[in-house]
Amino acid sequence: MLVNYLPFNDLITNDEWTFNGVRSSEKWTHGYHRYPAKFLPNIVQKIIETHTNVGDTVADLFAGCGTTLVEAKVHGRVSIGVDINPVAQLITSVKTNPINPETLVNAYSAIKTVIADYDAEIFTTEAKHDRIDYWFFPDNRNKIAYLYEAILASEQPQQVKDFFLVALSNILKNCSRWLQSSTKPQRDPKKIISEPFSAFTKQVNSMVKKNDLFFKELNKLNFLTTECTIHLEDARKTSIAEGSVSAVITSPPYVTSYEYADLHQLTAYWFDYISDLKNYRKNFIGTFYSYGETLECESPIAQNTIEQLKAKHLRTAKEMTNYFNDMQKVAVEMHRILRDGGRAFIVIGNTTYKNIKIESAEIFGELLELSGFTIEEVIKRSIPFKLIPTIRDENTGKFTTLANENSKEVYPEEYIIIAKK
Repeated sequence: MLVNYLPFNDLITNDEWTFNGVRSSEKWTHGYHRYPAKFLPNIVQKIIETHTNVGDTVADLFAGCGTTLVEAKVHGRVSIGVDINPVAQLITSVKTNPINPETLVNAYSAIKTVIADYDAEIFTTEAKHDRIDYWFFPDNRNKIAYLYEAILASEQPQQVKDFFLVALSNILKNCSRWLQSSTKPQRDPKKIISEPFSAFTKQVNSMVKKNDLFFKELNKLNFLTTECTIHLEDARKTSIAEGSVSAVITSPPYVTSYEYADLHQLTAYWFDYISDLKNYRKNFIGTFYSYGETLECESPIAQNTIEQLKAKHLRTAKEMTNYFNDMQKVAVEMHRILRDGGRAFIVIGNTTYKNIKIESAEIFGELLELSGFTIEEVIKRSIPFKLIPTIRDENTGKFTTLANENSKEVYPEEYIIIAKK
């Protein structure tokens, strides 16, 4: 039980933080790329406007696709992001660094000329990876390879190349046999697959418009040069200087969530980030593939949950122990990088696995206290729009659909924990 705090479930929902009917995920550059469990920009915006000042440094240790960093930049806050996923690093870098619209238009014209010159009978490419052949039919595979090679070979600054790589990355699932509606990688034998050149053109057109709006807004506010960096690092141990951050704003991965590594494998293979998916998975916190043997956690709530799970499924109990012990390391790292008086804002929800309630929010609150923080406030919000599957099979714990008779909504609400150093 947190010091002087009610059980989170007993808190009254705060409608000011629900943002019902608001779809902010397409504003500015937020909509560049699909990403699982996207952070709602309105939450970050409200935290930044309420709790920080221009010139403050904001950090996100699970930066994902860069929502916190985009909002920090448009509000004139210096920002630092950390993520273990190179796909996330690429997306965030592009989203937070808009390109001069004239430069982008000229670069895009050159790319379109290259696309027009494609000749399927002449272009050949070496086999890249057997998993690419698993997901893509030969015709689409060759066109994607052509686009990828054309982008890399273009005489453009890396920032411009990265812009087009993000566009290419976002169309890969549409142009493959990947089942779009699935939260696990699986092929769809009935899928109507998008043609790569058309999909790429549509994606770039959309991104060009968003880039133009973001560039002009930052230029008007004089925030174009506001510092924003994204590091390919582990949240448990970062290179961020001690006491250098005013606010940490982040949403950790769910304890029983699906594999981020798996969901980004198409980009990871195409862009040569990985050669082996199994080893790639091991770097991610809270994954199926990385766990130790201990069944002990300093959080009393976590320990009680582990004991319940141990009786039902030992391996899951070990995985969960590893997850929460890793989260304690993250809490310690947050405390290290924050200045005295700085605050951490953690957006996290509870879930259920094998009919056992996993109070992830309460556990994280305890881990924050154990790491030296004082919990100032906990806000409960409903989730009308959350880009994460909300239906889970009660027996297996796996994501499913409403058609499953054992289905249950598991993320109807979440909590914002405000902790002060």
